[in-house]
Amino acid sequence: METDRSAFCGCKGIRTCLKCEEHYSIGKPQLTLSQFQNCYSYCPHCNIAVQGTSLDHPNHTAESISFPGVYIKLEFISREEESSLIQDLDSIPWDLSQSGRRKQNFGPKCNFKKRRLQLGDFKGFPETTRFVQERFSSIDILKGYQTIEQCSLEYDSKNGASIDPHIDDCWIWGERIVTVNLLSDSVLTLVPYRGESKRYNLDLAPAEYRCASVPDDVAVRVPMPRRSLLVLYGEARYAWEHMVLREDIAQRRVCLAYREFTPPYLPGGTEESKSEQVFEKAKLFW
Repeated sequence: METDRSAFCGCKGIRTCLKCEEHYSIGKPQLTLSQFQNCYSYCPHCNIAVQGTSLDHPNHTAESISFPGVYIKLEFISREEESSLIQDLDSIPWDLSQSGRRKQNFGPKCNFKKRRLQLGDFKGFPETTRFVQERFSSIDILKGYQTIEQCSLEYDSKNGASIDPHIDDCWIWGERIVTVNLLSDSVLTLVPYRGESKRYNLDLAPAEYRCASVPDDVAVRVPMPRRSLLVLYGEARYAWEHMVLREDIAQRRVCLAYREFTPPYLPGGTEESKSEQVFEKAKLFW
């Protein structure tokens, strides 16, 4: 897997997809649901995680646990809006990404290791997506949300698309991690993070949210229904790694991922001068 495959399929390092696994004869073990022995499924109606891999709302008879830090808004956009969004996004070039994905990135350049922020070629967001950001104001938990990165991510089953366990960077991306799910249902799988605090710049995250109060073998499956909005915040955002398993991509799925700045980069923050240009561009739609 040391072969440079970035021009072939977008994968590099330990990341693989079906195309490069076949072309380069890579035998990489894949994470599968069967590896998680103590699974819970999050119910978006009851806001609890119920033991097992399937839900029968409202007839929850299995053991349940509290799982704070998840908000799901079903039918956040309409079928007509979804169709229009996909048509317009597909008119914009897609870039190859890792693990069988494609992407469209609209936001500043960030060096997470050196903690450096640059404007890069960020010019704002596609006009067709404006209504999505404007609709955030109708969601109580997203009051005051100022989008500074919007990324379109395509997962396609024929490419074996997935995303490995991770926590979104905590130096630059703020607490509320927002995803709008399009074209097909999927699932986000979360497991407790027990690693170093320096990874993901987690040492900069609020201390009260850094440790999940569950056994190490627990996994929580959070549904991402088609046309829904998902927000991760608090403990679910900082104390759990999240992933999308290859087996949870049954057909083409596109998601719009949104990020906000951490407090130091917000107006009035200690790093405000470094983010002023980004905020100006983030007001623009083209």
